[in-house]
Amino acid sequence: MHFFDTHSHINMAEFSADAETVIKRALNEDIYVIIPGTDYKTSKKAIDLANKYQKGVYAAIGVHPSELETERFSYDMYAMLTKFPKTVAVGEIGLDYAWRELDSDIESRKRLQKEIFLKQLELSRKVDIPAIIHCRQAEDDMLPLLKDFRHEYKDLMPKDRPWGVLHCFSGDENLAWEYFNLGLIISFTGLITFSQRWDDLIRKVPEDKLMIETDAPFMTPEPYRGTRNEPLLVQYVAKRIAEIRNTTVEKVAEFTSANAHKMFKL
Repeated sequence: MHFFDTHSHINMAEFSADAETVIKRALNEDIYVIIPGTDYKTSKKAIDLANKYQKGVYAAIGVHPSELETERFSYDMYAMLTKFPKTVAVGEIGLDYAWRELDSDIESRKRLQKEIFLKQLELSRKVDIPAIIHCRQAEDDMLPLLKDFRHEYKDLMPKDRPWGVLHCFSGDENLAWEYFNLGLIISFTGLITFSQRWDDLIRKVPEDKLMIETDAPFMTPEPYRGTRNEPLLVQYVAKRIAEIRNTTVEKVAEFTSANAHKMFKL
């Protein structure tokens, strides 16, 4: 049995002094990790970190919507990064409208985010690796965009596994089923250890639609809230899911890891 932290930003500045120590701490406890990029620099760093380990550490490459103010997306440069064997996904990509109440140029920023998101989704399908999708205060645009994309690229959609994950899922049950019907799955963070908002959904989610993550260094679970998050703590997410579903931590680790192995083709 092992746990699989499917989203951990060990490539961020918060881990600049001890990234490899953090990774080894996880691997020593049989915790596998995917390190997502948020721009070109962190995508390259994710690959560099993953390449140091024979197994258990993998990379995702992509531009986070919040980074589009400072980075111009290059399809060709990111396509090159997908050629590394340790690159298992395009991510973290998506839409983030958390700033919209404060911004005077809302529509142009939304258009840019959607344009670059679609280009990265296209890359994920053309190289046949899944997408790790971020959605914050943008559900009204996200769902129709994904529906249209899935229809346009239906010939490139995998038949035997999900083609993407909504990471750090924070929507309701209806939204979750919309994503499931599109061939996507969802992932939960330590947020569920200090909020009961998703308990009913977690009870009902089919085993094959669910993964776990830390989103380190953010979203630290109880009982460690207020400290830096790291992959080692993903077991507390699994523990909370086990409590909600009235099952064992071992069972949650088993099916969430199996889902990760299947989707990321590991």
